Amino acid sequence: MTTEQLVAQIHKKKSFLCIGLDVDLTKIPKHLLETEDPIFEFNKAIIDATHHLCVAYKPNIAFYEAYGIDGWKSLKKTIDYLNKNHPEIFTIADAKRGDIGNTSSMYAKAFFEDLAFDSVTIAPYMGKDSVEPFLAFPNKHTILLALTSNQGAFDFQTKKLENQELYKQVIETSKTYENSENLMYVVGATKASYFKEIRKIIPNSFLLVPGVGAQGGSLQEVCKYGLSSNIGLLINSSRGIIYASNAKDFAEVAAQKATDLKNEMQEFL
Repeated sequence: MTTEQLVAQIHKKKSFLCIGLDVDLTKIPKHLLETEDPIFEFNKAIIDATHHLCVAYKPNIAFYEAYGIDGWKSLKKTIDYLNKNHPEIFTIADAKRGDIGNTSSMYAKAFFEDLAFDSVTIAPYMGKDSVEPFLAFPNKHTILLALTSNQGAFDFQTKKLENQELYKQVIETSKTYENSENLMYVVGATKASYFKEIRKIIPNSFLLVPGVGAQGGSLQEVCKYGLSSNIGLLINSSRGIIYASNAKDFAEVAAQKATDLKNEMQEFL
């Protein structure tokens, strides 16, 4: 999916909502545990109820790897279901990969070719040769961790080196990478006050923003400083939507929560 196609979907749906598919078998409705593939059945129900309200889905890969080969099969079934039935949806593999060049190439192949995701999250700590193998795939997006929403982000990301915060140096340097036009960036909603500074460096790049809702981030603050001329935001909500209910009506309740967020976004659009 190209950036232009993503922007078109945002305007069509009047939403820049991304829904995180982070499936924990201890939290899903009990009746689904009796099915052959509880993870996929949960995801399918959420997708069927919310696909018209969001423009992206983001499975966190750890929630599938934790269940071994069965979890990986559930992930494959989920992405295949999305690509077949809702090809207009932008898909994000939240894998936070990043390694030396030949290893990154294999990670990129796994997520872009074998699983056919549109994008993958990448940790930039190992630098250029760990990121560019992902950027080599046409019409695929690499989402670089820039400023995350967790408390530990302050351990390194905001430290100053040569009088500039590390996260700013990461963003600045990444602009020099080959095919950098296919970069997006993770910026946590709990760091809304930083968005103004980030937009000075990357005024139009898309930002994937976790932390709205359950983690306490403010949609209003993020939009105030983060919206760009091409929208430039994907606001992710996971727990606040998919675990809003663990009863048999869980999908309908999730759809209502997604609708509430979409309606807020529509005001900013």
